[in-house]
Amino acid sequence: MTEGLRNRAVVVGVGESDIGKVPNMTGLGLNAQAAKRALDDAGLKPGDIDGLLTAYSFTEPYFMLGSVLAEYLGLKPTFCASVIVGGASPAAMIGHAAAAIAAGRCRAVLICAGENRATGLSRDEAVTALAAVGHPYFEAPYGAFIPALYAMVANRYMHEYGTTPEQMAAVAVQSRQHAVMHPNAHMRTPISIDDVLNAKRISDPLGVLDCCLISDAGGAIVVAHPDLARDRPKAPAWLLGVGEHHTHEHLVAAPSLTEFGAIESGRRAYTMAGLGPKDIDFAELYDCFSIVPIIEAEELGLCERGEGGALFAAGDAAFNGRLPINTHGGMLSHAHAGAAGGLFGVIESVRQLRGECANRQVNKHDVALVHSEGGIMSSHCTLILGRDRN
Repeated sequence: MTEGLRNRAVVVGVGESDIGKVPNMTGLGLNAQAAKRALDDAGLKPGDIDGLLTAYSFTEPYFMLGSVLAEYLGLKPTFCASVIVGGASPAAMIGHAAAAIAAGRCRAVLICAGENRATGLSRDEAVTALAAVGHPYFEAPYGAFIPALYAMVANRYMHEYGTTPEQMAAVAVQSRQHAVMHPNAHMRTPISIDDVLNAKRISDPLGVLDCCLISDAGGAIVVAHPDLARDRPKAPAWLLGVGEHHTHEHLVAAPSLTEFGAIESGRRAYTMAGLGPKDIDFAELYDCFSIVPIIEAEELGLCERGEGGALFAAGDAAFNGRLPINTHGGMLSHAHAGAAGGLFGVIESVRQLRGECANRQVNKHDVALVHSEGGIMSSHCTLILGRDRN
């Protein structure tokens, strides 16, 4: 039971759409562009795909988004669903795809996510969508919206563990330094600690540069049975471990403002992989706000509790540091468009494992950890990927 899905599925293809402001494309179009690039990367054709998973969309008016996307792409899968656990959806979809493959339900699953949030939503519509996340009875009436709820987490964490605004700013600066080296990143202008600290306040202690982007973007990956990896043009990334944990939806119901489900999802993933935090060469951590990867790094055992801020401030999370984190720029600088935000971390990890990342390539790239979270630190999913079977 502990081995679970270890070595039962591989990632054989990845692709991302054009990113930034892409006014000539709909959300479905961005998904299709990313899907085409992922299939080309895998050396597969649409007819080779018998599974399809997607997430949700704020810009496309469809209830059955998985079926709509299958229709749009010309696919007729035997396994199809929309997975909706917020930002944790991409990692969760990979676990679900691996389970379906292991059960013999399908052999090649296309996973797509993306939206045209930058050009497909007005400012008012975007704010309304952000405000809708709060509990309709106990949060929304008091004006809570996503940045304010994460600011509550940040303030409590700073009080409890001494994390500083300068350390959170270091997260944003490090992300931007990596994005500068990524040819398809949304934001590639360097920023400084002072830029972050002096930026417009959104919800204290979070300024605009502590908050993720709003992008037009789509991402796609192909998860397949290991047998299909033998004749692919590129080396596969092996799924070594996966773990989920869901503790709440609304922050008012959270068990804690400083301890979250990444502890348990990480434990499950490590156990399945037969590995531990010291075996991780680099990590791609969900970073909707600058406080989040600090907490995740600590909960996942990549550093001690209370030391996440120092990890970034010391430069240890740089692509050439002791533990590279978010080497594509994360959602703070690469892109964020709904569930695609976390999917780009998976895409980056696969490219790093292959050694394809040019001037941002990490030195050691045998084992990657990817973590996604959804809601307000509500739903968590941890993946461990490797260049080889374990």
